[in-house]
Amino acid sequence: MKLLYIKGSPRGRKSKSGHVAESFLDSYRANHPEAEIDILDLWDESLPEFDGDKVAAKMTFFGEGTLEGTQKAVWEQIVTITKRFASADDYLFTVPMWNFGIPYRLKWYIDIIMQPGLLFQFDPENGYTGLLEGKRATVIFTSGGYVPGISESFGVDHHSTYFNAWLRSIGISDIIIVRYQPTLITADPIAGQIAAQKEAAYAGRA
Repeated sequence: MKLLYIKGSPRGRKSKSGHVAESFLDSYRANHPEAEIDILDLWDESLPEFDGDKVAAKMTFFGEGTLEGTQKAVWEQIVTITKRFASADDYLFTVPMWNFGIPYRLKWYIDIIMQPGLLFQFDPENGYTGLLEGKRATVIFTSGGYVPGISESFGVDHHSTYFNAWLRSIGISDIIIVRYQPTLITADPIAGQIAAQKEAAYAGRA
């Protein structure tokens, strides 16, 4: 069994989502002592630009051109990165809200690995079919001022809606959501963090 932990926050030990994730990891290690845990910090990872050559390589799977030369070389780079992701059985994501969406390096990473034949298949009549069925994801969502159901003057949730839809599009439907929202405009932020850590620890037992 392999768990891939993808860090979406750049704040290190100051990351609220990171503290909640540690509770999950402690529980996961205790309940799955044989598991391999692969940690991917998006802020330390060297991510290639998803430039014109990579777009052209992707589009060959939709009938535009052939995969050869430079396009073949850059596609092999994408395959290597995506295989690391696809090889996991379980996933742990920390996803803080940035400007009502997800952090840009997390979106960048998704754009790299979201490739036909690797994470999904596409049919003009039936749409997307995810290729990662049978896997499980735990997602920790945090936000400073937004809380589900609050007035839109505090923001709109484009981060959990987008991220959960992306997971489902690649075949991951077993999704555990842990929220620590809000982290700033609350009378008792410590209580909120403790509650989220308890939820995360429970999720780590599965």
